[in-house]
Amino acid sequence: MSAGTEPSSRLALFDCDGTLVDGQASICLAMEDCFARAGLEPPARERTRRVVGLSLVEAMRAMLPEGGADLHARLAEDYKAAFHDLRRRGLVEEPLYEGMRELLDALEEKGWQLGIATGKSDRGLRLCLEAHGLAGRFATLQTADRHPSKPHPSMIEAALAETGSAPELSMMIGDTRYDMAMAKAAGVMAVGVAWGYHAVEELLSAGADYVAARPGEIAALAKAVA
Repeated sequence: MSAGTEPSSRLALFDCDGTLVDGQASICLAMEDCFARAGLEPPARERTRRVVGLSLVEAMRAMLPEGGADLHARLAEDYKAAFHDLRRRGLVEEPLYEGMRELLDALEEKGWQLGIATGKSDRGLRLCLEAHGLAGRFATLQTADRHPSKPHPSMIEAALAETGSAPELSMMIGDTRYDMAMAKAAGVMAVGVAWGYHAVEELLSAGADYVAARPGEIAALAKAVA
């Protein structure tokens, strides 16, 4: 964007796990493996789902607040190794939620730019998008490799700057309270989804402007954004 140009583009930013794809089975398996490597009792899967969206060290800190920084860092590295091993063995499951491809098509047809803001790594996001034939659909990709953990607004701020988009014309679409809090901190519309890992009530209490029960509702909402 050239100097002095006012941003006018509309940007729809998506979280990945729990919003675009359902990666919870693989995430839970990797979490159980990394805890076992450390000699710790594997966490309940509901507990693991609660931290999806945070960067890995922050997730481990939330899972084990009594642990030290060294333990959190080691668990994060072991989680990466466990997830890579699952992928090497062809065991990673990240199905695209029903209706998401149609939503992306509808938003693009309405002139929206598309982006992703996720707690995944660059590599993990790239492989996920390639698996679904979506690698070229997004104008901006923001990951945990280059930003503070959600709910810090850094990912959204970088995405807005990269695409020349206006906060008041843009939305963050996600399934966790971290996504909603990040959206509010960045000044964009916070759109929750009811099919992910946090309850609707929690999304609303975190500041969601709207919670969609199905992807088509987001397409309809996009029509109302000037």
